[in-house]
Formats: sequence, structure tokens, C-alpha cells
Amino acid sequence: MTSRNLPDFALPEPGIEETQHSQKLSSVIKQKIIEAGGWISFDHYMQLALYAPGLGYYSAGLQKFGEQGDFITSPEVSQLFGKTLARPIAKILADLPAAKIIEFGAGSGKLAVDILRGLQSLNQLPEKYFIIELSADLRQRQAEFIQQQIPELEGRVEWLSSLPESPINGLVVANEVLDAMPAKRFMIRGNRVLQLGVSISDEALELTYQQADEALNRQIQALQINHMGEYDYCSEINLNIAPWIKSLSQCINQGAVYIIDYGYARSEFYSEQRHMGTFIGYYRHRSIDAPLWYPGLQDLTAFIDFTSVAEAALENGFDVDGYTSQGAFLINAGLAEMVEQTA
Repeated sequence: MTSRNLPDFALPEPGIEETQHSQKLSSVIKQKIIEAGGWISFDHYMQLALYAPGLGYYSAGLQKFGEQGDFITSPEVSQLFGKTLARPIAKILADLPAAKIIEFGAGSGKLAVDILRGLQSLNQLPEKYFIIELSADLRQRQAEFIQQQIPELEGRVEWLSSLPESPINGLVVANEVLDAMPAKRFMIRGNRVLQLGVSISDEALELTYQQADEALNRQIQALQINHMGEYDYCSEINLNIAPWIKSLSQCINQGAVYIIDYGYARSEFYSEQRHMGTFIGYYRHRSIDAPLWYPGLQDLTAFIDFTSVAEAALENGFDVDGYTSQGAFLINAGLAEMVEQTA
């Protein structure tokens, strides 16, 4: 079973430079498919489309955030997001000796700036603010923004390519990180589980389903999806979450983890009403379900099964202190008071 999966509606046409960039990445992906015997799983494709060195969406130097990019995250909308988040963070840091903060994928650097400004006003700055960023281009942009906005605090900020080797006391902030992890996409058709992948047809990339292997079959069965079989049931499973949580447990001696993302509890994530899955792409503020359209130029994302996050946390020695909507969290953290102070 195959699908060209190309959009049937008008989208802004990429420029010549962007098109050439996408063509280079497409060539790399095709070579990987050939090396793999003619087919790669969708999560492998997503990994290449987002993170291929120098070419992937997050690895290349393309504008991604804000009005001129493809999407706007909460920190980009207002400084109130980061400054409000700083309030509960400050309470945790106050109880930790030599406390540090680790932010994954800091985007434009705005969230880091707003959190540090908030902590500075509360007289609770961390010893270090680590940013784990794989893109050299984004590192440079973040450094320039931080130096411009908070030059007096830039000495506290340090960039890392991976978690610190020695355990630390501190707090982890992951804003829209898990939804950018490569996810497997699958279809339940009758009693069969099929896995989505990418192959080549007539020199073009093409979405293709194959029979899921035994391991993926077991993982899908463990989700206990209540599918009646009257139609194909399509969804995603993110197998990178558990290893990521485990790595955090090995890094943090004392502290907490704030995960801010799009998602649902498992019962809602894999409900009959969501039988088309949650995967989506973003290009210039338009959502599209066409992952093969100009690889490297669009963001690819899937919502999060937060039950899997909680399970992984408990299995690795964390306590799950809360699960709520972003709005409810910010209000409880003092958003209204922050608005009054800035009015």
C-alpha cells in the first residue's frame, strides 16, 4: 500500500535556495533508503527530515520561530510565559544547593531570557543555565539574543550537546521537545498491524506500509486500543520518550522536570475519535499532513501520549507531581498577578 501524500491545496512556494536545500536533503534520504534495502520506517525518515546534520529542519539555518517562521510557541507570544514559569522554578531552586537549570532546544532563546529575568527579580538565579542545542546555527542565534537582552547574565549560560556527565542538582525545562522526537506511525487494519515508512517510486519519495515486526506488534498490543475494525485505525507511538526520561534520571541528583507539550492521556490519545492520529506538519503557519512535501522545510510533529511519560518517570525513580493544562498551570503559578504588575 502506498501514498504519494502530497498536499492538494495551495501553499506558499519555497524560494530557489530553499528548494535546492530540500533537494539536497531528499538525495540524502534516498541514499539511506537504498542502503536500507528500499524502505525506511517513518521515524527514521522523521529523524533525517528534522535532524540530518546541516540539512534537517532543526539542524539547518532556516528561520523557524515567530511571524517569519513556521510556527509561534508560547514563549514567543509574551514574556509573561517565562516570567510566570520562573515563580515555581524559584521555589525549587531555593531548596537545592548549587542548583542549575537545563533547557532542551531553546529555540530563539526567548524562554531562557524570560526565565532568567524572572529568577533575577526573585533573587533566585541558578548557578548555571545549560542549554542543550544540537544546531550550531541556533546556538549562535541564542547566544546573540541572550547577549543583547541580558548581557549581565550571559556568563551564567552555557551550551551543551548532551546532558552533563556528572549528576547535578537542578531543574529541567522541556518546552515542545517531546513532540519533535521521531515517532513511529502505524495502521491497524482488521487483525493486522502495519507500519508506515518511506520508499522510492519513480525517483520520488513515497509513503508505504509494511507488516509491523514482532516487537512493534507487542508494543501496539500493549496500548490496548479499543478498535472495532470497521475502518483503518491510524496513530503514532513515540519510543524515544522512555530512554530520554531514563537519561534525565541518571543526570539529576535532586530536582524536577517541567515538560510542556501538546498531548493527551492514553485513553484519549488512542480513542476511537482520534483514529486518524495526531501527526501534522507546519510550514509558514499552515498545518499540513504531507510529510514528504519539501523535506527539511517543514516542521514535523506528533502529539504526546502523556501516560507513557508518567510511566517512564515512575519506572526511573521520579514522582509525578502534576499533570494539567498549560493555562491552569500558569494561572496557579501566578499569571494574573504577573499581568497586573506589567499593566
